[in-house]
Amino acid sequence: MKPPHGRPPGGGSGPGRGPRRPDDQRSRGDDSRRAGSGEGERQRGDRPFQGRPGHGPGGGKPFGPRPEGGRSGQGRRFDDRGPRRTPDAGAQETWAPRPGHGGAGGHWLYGLHAVAAALANPARRLRRLVVTEEAETALTARIRQPWPIQAERMERGQIDRLLGRDAVHQGVALMADPLPPPPLAAVLDRPGPLLVLDQVTDPRNVGAILRSAAAFGAAGVVVQDRNAPEETGTLAKAASGALETVPLLRAVNLARTLVALKAAGIWTVGLDAGGGPLSGPALAERRVALVLGAEGEGLRRLTRETCDEIAGLPMPGGFESLNVSAAAAVALYELSRR
Repeated sequence: MKPPHGRPPGGGSGPGRGPRRPDDQRSRGDDSRRAGSGEGERQRGDRPFQGRPGHGPGGGKPFGPRPEGGRSGQGRRFDDRGPRRTPDAGAQETWAPRPGHGGAGGHWLYGLHAVAAALANPARRLRRLVVTEEAETALTARIRQPWPIQAERMERGQIDRLLGRDAVHQGVALMADPLPPPPLAAVLDRPGPLLVLDQVTDPRNVGAILRSAAAFGAAGVVVQDRNAPEETGTLAKAASGALETVPLLRAVNLARTLVALKAAGIWTVGLDAGGGPLSGPALAERRVALVLGAEGEGLRRLTRETCDEIAGLPMPGGFESLNVSAAAAVALYELSRR
């Protein structure tokens, strides 16, 4: 993230199928646009908002209704084609699985808080649970048995081989499908501020931001579709359970997303040193979406220009920057001083 207190603002021819045009290549790995160039915000109305419900520490209530026919649903996409309007004013929705989400595969979640929260979330489709004898006792203290899936007893070394030795799994791991995403309108129905992340790519930062969002009662976190981490064990571990209670949405175009939030009556505040100090009391009568940029690059030009205002965090200690997740926590605390 560009810290909220550093730099001031500022094909082929002929019939039939020819070679694929470069502007048709929309895979995740083919995005040649660079962060900070302002070119990443191309209007692309044929792709909708996407998101995932997440859930937070402290045994929070899982977000969204239980899907029909079991513990999971297929990915849901919010279609923003057509005239811009408030998301709850009749926007169309299309149902389609997002690649890597809600399909046949799953991924490992690990750590006591992350696994306990996932077991308590009826929106999760669970596939396999492995625990050590010691971790089974600790997990039972957090969520009573019987669990919705039978646990397999393993030695710690076996779990190390499953996840890799770098995974701090605390003796428990759960294979599960990614969470099905909610519609944007459902997130706007929840109380609290929102967080919008402009190309924040580190899963640990996104997980830590989800944790702060849960702690301060945020309604949800919005990330960019192409330049944000997928749901992984690393992200879930950093979120410490918040992935199960704080909705995590993915937007194809952040500028259009900000326009939709503004149409819904939300005041968008970009965090950067170019504005005056962020003041919770001054924003007491508004519902706010905090917009944070990637470290080093900061908010991209179009993102900055679309925000209602730019604000910074006063830092009397002399430092010029904070980690993006720390900045998000400080800003959320400031908003709570109403």
